[in-house]
Amino acid sequence: MQARVGFRVRKIPFKEAHFLISTLEKRAELPPHLPRKNLPEIAFVGRSNVGKSSLLNHLMGRRSLAKVSSTPGRTQRINYFLVDKALLLVDLPGYGYAKVKKSTKHHWSLRLEEYLQERRTSPPLILFLLDSRHLPSKEDLTFFEWALSNGISPLLVLTKTDKLKEREIEKNSSAILSELGAEKSMERLSVIHYSIKKRKCKEMLIEMINEKLWD
Repeated sequence: MQARVGFRVRKIPFKEAHFLISTLEKRAELPPHLPRKNLPEIAFVGRSNVGKSSLLNHLMGRRSLAKVSSTPGRTQRINYFLVDKALLLVDLPGYGYAKVKKSTKHHWSLRLEEYLQERRTSPPLILFLLDSRHLPSKEDLTFFEWALSNGISPLLVLTKTDKLKEREIEKNSSAILSELGAEKSMERLSVIHYSIKKRKCKEMLIEMINEKLWD
């Protein structure tokens, strides 16, 4: 991912975050007081209950920046956060939750697709979250194939690794990558095992995000 023209390359420490807006629109009308326009974006994409809100809170060192619920499907809008006055963090609706209406599922899917299609010429850095305990769902595979076909190389974040033993993490990771067909794309992909109980995971992810942003 290329840094946009006019941006001075620097490491973003992920120290401060402020909620900006929650919307259903693909291109949000962001507050006019932003320090500058056309900030780079990172987008969290993943299935409902994959741990997006927990990871976002852990990444920013905040307990309730994003709402965490035991009920999947709570993130129903596109939520924008300003990070260190230098980056937009976008929390997209989770997909694939079975207990919501088909019309609601379609609505979420449409908003996700519109958001990404709108940014095809200048795509965000996508953090693609997958539960390390399970193989990718049909929706996961569909999104991953779409991303690769559009020249987008997501940063794969395998969540909830604290719920697995070390041997299980390696075994499951191999199975997940095999299911994605990602072995052929490993030169372009970055993968991180993530646990919200380990600070080093946060530090590693911040480093990987900065490398991707300014690559």
